[in-house]
Parts: sequence; structure tokens; C-alpha cells
Amino acid sequence: MPGPSEPREIVVIGGGIIGCTTAYFLTRHPSYDPSKHKITLLEASKIAGGASGKAGGLLALWAYPSNIVPLSYRLHAELAKEHGGAEMWGYRRIHCGQLTAKGRPLGAASGNQMKKDENGESLSLKKRTKEAIGTLRAAGIPRDLDWFSADSVKDYSEMGDPDTTAQVHPYQFTTSMAKLAEEKGAKIILGQVIDIGKSNNTVHSVTYKDKETSETKTIPATDVIISAGPWTREVYPPAPISAMRAHSVTIRPSRPVSAYALFTDISLPLDFGRTGEKVKSKGSRAKQVTPEIYARPNNEVYACGEGDTLVPLPKLSDDVVTDDARCQDIIDYVSSISDEMRDGEVTVRQACYLPNVDAASSGPLIGETGVKGLLLAAGHTCWGIQNGPGTGKLISEFVFEGKAKSAKIGSLDPRNVL
Repeated sequence: MPGPSEPREIVVIGGGIIGCTTAYFLTRHPSYDPSKHKITLLEASKIAGGASGKAGGLLALWAYPSNIVPLSYRLHAELAKEHGGAEMWGYRRIHCGQLTAKGRPLGAASGNQMKKDENGESLSLKKRTKEAIGTLRAAGIPRDLDWFSADSVKDYSEMGDPDTTAQVHPYQFTTSMAKLAEEKGAKIILGQVIDIGKSNNTVHSVTYKDKETSETKTIPATDVIISAGPWTREVYPPAPISAMRAHSVTIRPSRPVSAYALFTDISLPLDFGRTGEKVKSKGSRAKQVTPEIYARPNNEVYACGEGDTLVPLPKLSDDVVTDDARCQDIIDYVSSISDEMRDGEVTVRQACYLPNVDAASSGPLIGETGVKGLLLAAGHTCWGIQNGPGTGKLISEFVFEGKAKSAKIGSLDPRNVL
């Protein structure tokens, strides 16, 4: 492996959050010299085309694993300050809590009803009744968490406050990291990896199929970082990475809502279910459902449901198929406890795949593989956005300094499971 001052051909495989933050921190490392160091970010479909563009974007000091979370959480704040993250990718500090509620039959309304003006816009009739406000206070609901039905909410417990919890818009953050890396000399190529060339247990090249021309091309490589998320095993079969499908929706609520991320536990009534719609929920309903609900800036709410492994991982993120019925379930669940979401506009229905580590260590896997010049950064589960900056910085240290220096990550060493 060449020294930090010698010419290097660095190839980052995967244009999700881990690959993009890796490219960013490589171009910001003190040893990086664009006249000697070539950085290529190789992505099969499009930047942030998978989970990195469709995740919730929750950041938390209470996330896992604890050995990289503090580093990454701090880097998020520093990146936002340096690059105007509040405007660029929706960075903001928020509250987070566990909300227990009883769902209402769809079509039922709470006392906080809305009416329409002559243009069809929603108007608030009144503030909540004194009785409704009293019910919410008795359940421990914060005063500004006023976008849930008083008839539904049973309990609230705080999990994190603005000192320990924040958020970003994943697609905006990931694409911004890619653009900022590009501005400092990284090159982005769209192409699907076919082979990582090795000889004498050392990497020397990466071969890929160009997305635009379908030509097979080979580029030299002194360092290869595999950060392909759930597709990591397709690129490097020894990696114990599996995929779990997840569905989510975004909703423009009927009025602006306060900055909360919520883990819910909703009990559904026996007669729950939407009827008479073009798309309606199918199958039996579980008695308890647990959608996550994240309010975002610019009057948007993100909601996601349980994961599944019913549909195998496709070859490319472009080929991921969304199950409309599963998205409708999420919409129905959150609508059952909030008029603001029930009366809002569904703007996106989507699906993605999350990368999990199939080993005793729950991951992620960050570091050397045992092949010289080949590094792995994958298996971040649902905390990829949170831990992206920390992972990117650590990988830049492996490349230019030979080891991780910003955090102790021996427990995440890929060689423990390869």
C-alpha cells in the first residue's frame, strides 16, 4: 500500500450515505493532494438511490454502536455549521419520544376538526377544546405536540431532547456530501461493479459496466472501499451483509406541525380499515402497530412501517418495487391518531432495503478486510445516516494513516467475521 504522499488511485464503491461521506472526508483529509490522489466514487444507479435517499434521517446520541455515535453526531453538527446544513439538508435539533395511542376507525374525527375555504384550503375552526387540552396534559403530552387526537393519545415519554437528538433530510444530505466531495476533486461515475482485481492478496483494479454506454471498463486502484449497503455481498461475497425491505411515505399535513420524531405503539380497533378507496389496505391487521413518525421542515411528515424480507434484493436500486398496500397501511395507521395527517396530502410512497450484518456482532463493519488495500464500510442498519460522517472520517484515516484514530472501533473490525 502506498504512503500518504505517494500517488494513489482510491475507488469508493457505492453512492449511498457511507460512500458519499467517505468521499467527502477523503477530500478533506490533511494528507489529501488532488495532484497525487485520484478519488473515484462508483455508483451503480444514482446517488442516494437506495435507503440513503428514503430513510427517516434521525440523528441521536443514544443510537448505536456507542463507539462511533458520539463522533458522528458531533460531525453532523460541524458539517451543518460549515456548509449551511439547516438550509442545504434540513439539519435541526428536535425532540424525540415514545407515543402510545389508540387508533380510531378511519373516518372518525377528533374535536380539532378542519373546514375548507372556497379554494379548498384547510382552515382551523378553533384551537383544541379545554377538555381535549386537559386530556393531552394528563397523558404527559408536551404542549407543542398538538397534532394528535386527544381521543387517541394515551401516553408520551421523552427519549431525546434537542441536546441529544437532531435530524437531516437523507436525500438532501447524501447528495450534498457527494457534491461537496466532487468540488474538491472526487469523480463520480455511474456504473455497476463487475470485479475487484487482486493479485498477491492486494487490490489493483476495479472493473465495471458503464451505466450510460454499457461498456466494460477497468480503472486502476491502490485502495478500494466497499460501501454498497445491502448490495455489499454482490460486490464482495465474503461480506456477511443481508438486506431487509422497508416501506415509507411522506405526507404534507393539513397544517404545520412541531419538530418531533416519534416511535409509536398504536392499538387498532377491531373495525379498523379503509374502504371505498382506489388503493386500500389488504390482509389482516395486527392488533398493535408501531410506525415511526418524523416531522420535517417545510411542512412534511415522514412515516415508516415494519421491515420485511418477502421480496429478494434486486440487482439495482432502480429496480426496487414499492408495495402500495404496505404504504397504505402506514398511511392508515398514522391517520388513525392524527387528523392533520389524515387530512393531509400523501406526497411519496416508496421502498428501500436496509443492510444488516449476519454475524454475532450486529455491526456495522468498518475497516480492513485482510486483503491489502481493500476496506469495508457496510451493515449500518437503520443508523446509516446517523453514522455516515463518523464512518467516512474513520475510513479516510485508514486510507491515509493506516488506522482509525478518531474512535476505538476494534469491535467493528470486518476481520472478526470474515
